[in-house]
Amino acid sequence: MSILPKTLFRRGHRIYLRPLCKEDMPLITVWINDPDVHTFLTTKKPMTLESELDWYEELRKSNTDMVFVVVLKESDEAIGIMGLHFVDHMNGTATTGSFIGVKECWSQGYGTEAKMLVLDYAFNTLNLRKVCSSTYDFNVRSQRALMKCGYKVDGVKKQHKYRKGRYCDEIFFAVFKKDFLPLWRKFKKGLT
Repeated sequence: MSILPKTLFRRGHRIYLRPLCKEDMPLITVWINDPDVHTFLTTKKPMTLESELDWYEELRKSNTDMVFVVVLKESDEAIGIMGLHFVDHMNGTATTGSFIGVKECWSQGYGTEAKMLVLDYAFNTLNLRKVCSSTYDFNVRSQRALMKCGYKVDGVKKQHKYRKGRYCDEIFFAVFKKDFLPLWRKFKKGLT
C-alpha cells in the first residue's frame, strides 16, 4: 500500500496552505456553526454539511475563487481556511476572506501568516495589483492582522450589518502590490 504525500501549496514559518478538498467539509461545517466563529461571517443561518458540500462544488468549478486550508506544519492539523475571491485579471483585483476555526489558535499570528502567503500568490504569481478585504468594527483581531499585511482602511459602511444585537460598521481594507512587496521581502527571509 502506498501513502500519498501531503499536498502543500504554499509554505510559511509555522503553517502551510493546501487546496481545500471535499473531505474537509465536515470539519468546516463544525467550525462555521461555532457561535464564536459564526458571528464574524457573512452567513446568518446554520450551515449543514449538505450546504457546505454544495458550496464546495460551486467553488471547485469557479474560475475566480479559490480557498486554501490553513494547516499547522508541526502536526498537520487543519486550523482554518483562507480564500482568494472575485479574482479579476482585467482590473488586477481580488478579495480575501478567512477564518481560523480552532479557537485555541486565535491571536497566535496564524491568520496573518496565511494571509501573507495568499497575498504572495495574488501579487507575485497572479500579478494582481490590489487585494481587498472587509471586517466588522468589533473584529479587532482581524483588523490588526490585515494591517500587519499592509492593508489600509479603504472605506466604512456605517451601521451596515446587524451583528451581536446591534448595527455595526463594515470596514473595508485594501492593500496594493507596491505596499505589500517590502513586507513580503522581510517575511520570506525567515522561510529559508
